[in-house]
Amino acid sequence: MTSTGAEPQESYTAPHFATSALITIDVQRDFLSEAPYGVPGTTEILPALRRTVSAFRAAGRPVVHVVRLYEEGGGNADLVRRGLLESGVRIAAPGTPGSEPADGLLPEDAPALDPALLLSGRPQRLGPYDHAVFKPRWGAFYRTCLEELLRELGVDTLVFAGCNLPNCPRASIVQASERDFRVALVRDAVSRVTDSALTELAGIGVRMLDTAALEGLLAGHTADAG
Repeated sequence: MTSTGAEPQESYTAPHFATSALITIDVQRDFLSEAPYGVPGTTEILPALRRTVSAFRAAGRPVVHVVRLYEEGGGNADLVRRGLLESGVRIAAPGTPGSEPADGLLPEDAPALDPALLLSGRPQRLGPYDHAVFKPRWGAFYRTCLEELLRELGVDTLVFAGCNLPNCPRASIVQASERDFRVALVRDAVSRVTDSALTELAGIGVRMLDTAALEGLLAGHTADAG
């Protein structure tokens, strides 16, 4: 049988769901669709994202909530946002309700985010499977503890979902690929999706999934999340 070349590629890029983690990006109250500076379409993905988070927990797999925390004046923000934050606008400010993850994403007994811990560069444990990590820029690996945490958890596959595909999820996916993680994207649990973006990400080996398919693939995987 003639090989199409797909089989060798799949051996390196196909997700390993038994050793996977879910990475949610910037799904915080201040970024929801209805917020003054929110991202259109983000509230609308919450039902699918809640199902995705639940499926990972049911499979005993880690869930890492990557968040923004913009300090007063915007000194720790991307350059493109500093002018707005310097004007006095407060978005995802440490310790405010708007900085907290959207309702229904965390375990019921999860603590509030700990700004001092997160801004120091350390992860926060939010439940048996859930962690939070602060990122100062678009990509979730830039000046963060994310890679160290994932290696400690024995993860080799990252499944991404969350807010605003053209910006932070896309940057984080590229960084994950550069670190030789196998990568998948839950296309109905990420906001501002376009067909062209999905095609481009597929070109670097990202597997596209929807929530229903992911639930089936995770079923039966009960690896210890560490």
